[in-house]
Amino acid sequence: MSDPESADPGGILVWFRRDLRFVDHAALCHALQRSRRAGQVWCAFVFDTDILDALPSRSDRRVEFIWHSLRELDEVLREQGGGLIVRHGRAVTEIPALAAALKVGAVFANRDYEPAAVARDATVARALAEADIDFETFKDQVVFERDEVLTATGTPYSVFTPYKNAWRKKLDPAFHLKPYPVEKYARALAKPPAGMVRMPTLKDLGFGKTNLLEIPIRPGLSGATALFDDFQERMAEYDRARDFPALKGPSYLSVHLRFGTISIRQLAAAAERQAGRGAEVWLSELVWRDFYFQILHHHPRVVERAFKPEYDSVVFDNDPALFAAWCEGRTGYPLVDAAMRQINATGYMHNRLRMVAASFLVKDLHVDWRLGEKYFADQLNDFDLSANNGGWQWAASTGCDAQPYFRIFNPVTQSQKFDPEGKFIRRYVPELASVPAKHIHAPWGMGPLEQQAAGCVVGRDYPAPVVDHDNARRITLERYGKAKTSREAT
Repeated sequence: MSDPESADPGGILVWFRRDLRFVDHAALCHALQRSRRAGQVWCAFVFDTDILDALPSRSDRRVEFIWHSLRELDEVLREQGGGLIVRHGRAVTEIPALAAALKVGAVFANRDYEPAAVARDATVARALAEADIDFETFKDQVVFERDEVLTATGTPYSVFTPYKNAWRKKLDPAFHLKPYPVEKYARALAKPPAGMVRMPTLKDLGFGKTNLLEIPIRPGLSGATALFDDFQERMAEYDRARDFPALKGPSYLSVHLRFGTISIRQLAAAAERQAGRGAEVWLSELVWRDFYFQILHHHPRVVERAFKPEYDSVVFDNDPALFAAWCEGRTGYPLVDAAMRQINATGYMHNRLRMVAASFLVKDLHVDWRLGEKYFADQLNDFDLSANNGGWQWAASTGCDAQPYFRIFNPVTQSQKFDPEGKFIRRYVPELASVPAKHIHAPWGMGPLEQQAAGCVVGRDYPAPVVDHDNARRITLERYGKAKTSREAT
């Protein structure tokens, strides 16, 4: 990468991707600083058909989130004297074509670490080089990337706590969390040429309206800022409230981090400033995000295979009926069903429930973690390959620093501990609304008269458990133990 302080390359095209904001934006700030004259920096976004065409549904909240966020970003850029050029097509052809049409000397973008994005950027870089146009990328969506946090022997970490300790030791907030002052250099923004200003509609993109705004999720920097302002008043309680899905414990910023409508530096800096256990635990969650990014960078094989190779040989039944019951929230285990109905209805699932639901699929239903990972990838508003893969491999005991295979979440005791009154369950499983709290975690334990009184006959109004947890646990221990022993023997 070139020195950000090097000579003016002429006009610059800033390619927005996972960074849909005007504030504290690394690539945009470097472009504006590098430009020596006004009106030299154009901003663009591509609705990439290589990504959109692979989505399973034409009603996708993520596409609508991006669309609304881009409208807000365009409005802000216009207020600053610029504007946003939006294209719909293959990014690998649209960006070089746009750069050529604008006669820029360089394209700037913030780095993306997913294997498909790395391959895309390499293709774009080659096409630009053939036209004698530079392509420069910058760190923006993480605090530390790739090889910045390594062990004393120069190898990547595979266990979180030592990584976190090294991450904290390396962090200099005044340097690593310093915001990029985009507004200061806004005079370099250029207005898009008249023929390049059209913003496609969702229909133009081939997508329909979703329930995004009704959930409600407020897109854009304005939405992220409102959430963060609210969370800062609750951050001190994060360590105590975060595990209870019926409580307002999380920040709910994950979708904004995913699409960069808020800066990771801003969030980490706020956690650093606020003393206390709540802020410390929340900062650790942000460090987990960096950790999984560097795992994906150093071990791209995890996209398809287990981080711990011995568990690639674990036998999964992959019963389609059981997988469908899990997907649709009708396993007969109330907390699991509530979690799955939450993700289906809103595109969000509470983090504690992500672990419970994943563990149940893999270790109770004996379905391959990759099938669950794919389902989450299709449903989650905040889907991020590195975090989703890392979380699933953690729950499946196949990943780095994962839950040991012999520690298996009991869906009933998890429910009793983290939703003791059944408030969350009743919200998403209305069939159980009148079931007493003492039975709501395992309604099959009610007698016939109690079921009648509660208006919930198990097997008629709500499913009977699709598996017996104790028996499923025994099978899991046998299969994982066999896989581990076979690996050790070789």
